[in-house]
Amino acid sequence: MLYPHDIEQKLGFDKIRDWLKKNCSGQQGENNVGKIRFTSNKSLIGKLCAQTAEYMSMINAGENIPALNYPEVDLLLKKAKVQGAFLETEEVADVHRTLKALMEWYGFLHDKQEEYVEISMLAQKLEIDKNLVKRIESCIDEKGEIRDSASPELRKIRSEIHHNEVIARKTLDRVMRETSKADMTPEDSSLTVRNGRLVIPIKSEHKRSLKGFIHDASASGSIIFIEPAEVLEINNDLKELGYKEKREIIRILMTLTDEIRLHIESISFGHRFLGIVDLIKAKALFSMRFEARLPEMDTQGKMEWLGAVNPVLKQALDKQQKQIIPLTIRMDGYERILLISGPNAGGKSVCLQTVGLLQYMYQCGFPIPVFEGSKIMVFKDIFIDIGDEQSIEDDLSTYSSHLKSMDFLLKNAGKGTLFLIDEFGSGTDPQFGGAIAEAILEQLTKSKSKGIITTHYNNLKKMADAREGLVNGRMRYDVKKLEPLYQLEIGKPGSSFALEIAGKIGLAESIIQSAKKKVGTDAVELDRLLNELEEEKKNFEEQSKKFTSQNSLLEKTILNYKELQSGLDERKKEILNAARLEAKLLLKEANQRVENLIREIKENKAEKKATQKSREEVRKFDREIVVEQVVKKQPKIKVISGAIELGNLVRIKGQDSIGEVIKVGKKDVEVMLGDLKSKIKLSRLERVSKGEAKKLDRESGSSIKGIDINRRKAQFSHDLDLRGKRAEEALGLLASFVDDAILFGALNVRIIHGKGDGILRQLVREELKSYKEVRSCNDEHADRGGAGITVVEMR
Repeated sequence: MLYPHDIEQKLGFDKIRDWLKKNCSGQQGENNVGKIRFTSNKSLIGKLCAQTAEYMSMINAGENIPALNYPEVDLLLKKAKVQGAFLETEEVADVHRTLKALMEWYGFLHDKQEEYVEISMLAQKLEIDKNLVKRIESCIDEKGEIRDSASPELRKIRSEIHHNEVIARKTLDRVMRETSKADMTPEDSSLTVRNGRLVIPIKSEHKRSLKGFIHDASASGSIIFIEPAEVLEINNDLKELGYKEKREIIRILMTLTDEIRLHIESISFGHRFLGIVDLIKAKALFSMRFEARLPEMDTQGKMEWLGAVNPVLKQALDKQQKQIIPLTIRMDGYERILLISGPNAGGKSVCLQTVGLLQYMYQCGFPIPVFEGSKIMVFKDIFIDIGDEQSIEDDLSTYSSHLKSMDFLLKNAGKGTLFLIDEFGSGTDPQFGGAIAEAILEQLTKSKSKGIITTHYNNLKKMADAREGLVNGRMRYDVKKLEPLYQLEIGKPGSSFALEIAGKIGLAESIIQSAKKKVGTDAVELDRLLNELEEEKKNFEEQSKKFTSQNSLLEKTILNYKELQSGLDERKKEILNAARLEAKLLLKEANQRVENLIREIKENKAEKKATQKSREEVRKFDREIVVEQVVKKQPKIKVISGAIELGNLVRIKGQDSIGEVIKVGKKDVEVMLGDLKSKIKLSRLERVSKGEAKKLDRESGSSIKGIDINRRKAQFSHDLDLRGKRAEEALGLLASFVDDAILFGALNVRIIHGKGDGILRQLVREELKSYKEVRSCNDEHADRGGAGITVVEMR
């Protein structure tokens, strides 16, 4: 059960729905966003969350994920069900696009069933008739038009049409030249079309000089548009051939529709599959945007959120370039209800909304933005009382509305209920409001439900300290600066800092002193103790941070000392070795001299034994001088096997520089080395481990960064809307869009520029001509935008 009916708007989940719709690729995905529902089914929650986590893994792993650029086919499938009806050419082309997308996804998941279990299960019942795909491809080309080869009869008809058009054109060109030479046509005139037929513009005074059929005249009547008699019969033949061509195309489309009709159920199922995957993709992108993860589902009544972040608030603060403060929230079977107190604008209401939104998101199948190690419960009911529910129609004041909500909660609260109440007991006389709030809180404690309440009432704070099942919490506050810290601390009540804030804004001291007397010494003393506790806590934290910083500095100093000592030891070894080497050279020279001396002794017939002994002593001394090798440690990085693909980290064999592959060719690849893009032969490269490369990056401080190509590929849209843009802005957006299309290997993209005067269309086409990767540019089909959209075919 959810209360109230507009709980999504109060928590901000409606904004998350809007975000998801913008990041879906097709209409079916957007429709599925509207079908997201809250559930208490633990198995279903685990399944939905796992699907999103698997898609996130696909993106992070750099998988070649199939595109989700699929058309909407629900209506045309309903049309195809009717016997005797036939699909138009573009509708059959949409069915073909859907089948191709399904084939790509089926092939992708078939090889990765063990890695992506939940998403693979969605595709288990997919049935794709490859013969139907081939049949459609044999009749309709890549541009969505009927091929000449769709049937022998169509080929024959179109051949005749082409032949007659050539004859008609030549005849008209000849007549045009003759009439122009005779000054019967206006200056700079040319052939034009009226009523679907080629005509020649003739000055009205010469209309009887040219035999033919008059189709139209200019507004002034000075120009007559005549179809010459010489081509009248040929044009009539062309008209008849056009009818024959249309009849043959309808026959072909009816045959294709009959074949599609046999597979409507499987195509419809596949279309729903694409819509579900589209939603999963949008959820995955959302989760990656806000660093969401799956917390552990707890079944023992424990709720422990570490570093919880409200994604709606984070997005708003990001725009203001402000940091969000993560919250840590704990509740269990003993401390079921958390009572948060503290100053106004200190973050109490934000804390409530964060808990409500993240819990709602999780039970709709979303990973949530919390730190690793967080635990979450599943509730059957969520009840919130946040904001002003004053109703003029029901004649309810703010306080009456709150009491009505409390009455509903007390009647329905149970062990599986999570309630969130803001400003508990406010809106009426504090003495009676506090008493009623205390009585309600007693009943809620007995219900075994879990909840968070914000309040300023001291009687409730005292109750939370004394009663089992309740626990105090406070929003931290900087007493010196009188500024909120937006940090939740569980275990102690908070002060409203009303007197301190009054002093800060300049309220007279006499008034503040008078207020203190009216409040009473007990209340003032309690507030003073809370303030002192907050100040001591802040001082302790500052000292702790200072100690941690000094300890970290000490550890770094010790590490630097050890590295310096190691360097000095190596240097010492090098110097000693150099000295030993020099000594050895000197000894070698001395040894040579000794040998010479021995030779001289021999020549002088000295004793043999004495000579031998002298030589042995010299050699022994030589052996004792050993030069030790100094081996400098070089960082090693693991080389991994396998083909080099888009997004891999690579390095040139024999070198240390690491880069990211941004384009793969047959024999070479483009590699981003820092800010430098270079084309290198595949045979000169070797793949390296991403994990070890990042570790080396951290240790060495070097940059091993490239384009986050996987995420950009997942977010790439095949349509670019330039309507309303100025020429300079439009060309800049077009350049970035075409670069992305080339990078991601898109075969077809669409530029939406509108019709207007055709200036933007001309600029776009001229710019596209400068790209060698662009094969052709054509107008979209008339039913899908015509000249207002340029369809670009890439090489």
